[in-house]
Amino acid sequence: MTTRTGQCMCGAVRFSTEELAEHFAICHCKTCQRWAGTSFKGVSAPTATLEIEGREHIAVFKSSGFAERAHCRSCGSTLWYRLTAGPYVGKTSLAVGLLDHTDGLTVAHEYFSDRTDSTHTLTGEHKQFTAADVLAMAAAFEDDA
Repeated sequence: MTTRTGQCMCGAVRFSTEELAEHFAICHCKTCQRWAGTSFKGVSAPTATLEIEGREHIAVFKSSGFAERAHCRSCGSTLWYRLTAGPYVGKTSLAVGLLDHTDGLTVAHEYFSDRTDSTHTLTGEHKQFTAADVLAMAAAFEDDA
């Protein structure tokens, strides 16, 4: 297995994992746009496999009834999105831009595809979920909570 590493902009938070997915997802919802400053690109890893240094620099906040987000307290870098309810609990979606190397990663899913702003045009084949699709999934997550 290949170890993937990454860090926030200032280096206060560093992470590594051997179980990073080969595909990533992009979310165009307004919450992600405001949190990341653009659409969020996240790549999944089992939370239990993440080795994290600098935990004292991490701020976590509950961003919905089924998810939390984290950023670096020192530089403000977006770190991760993590579901707290539903079938994907136990996985962390790390911001792709934090990775030291992104070799071989490809987009697999696009969320809120009908809310893409004019600055994003994606090519290639990947699964697209509209706002209605995502809201239906989220409702199921909240039912499981």
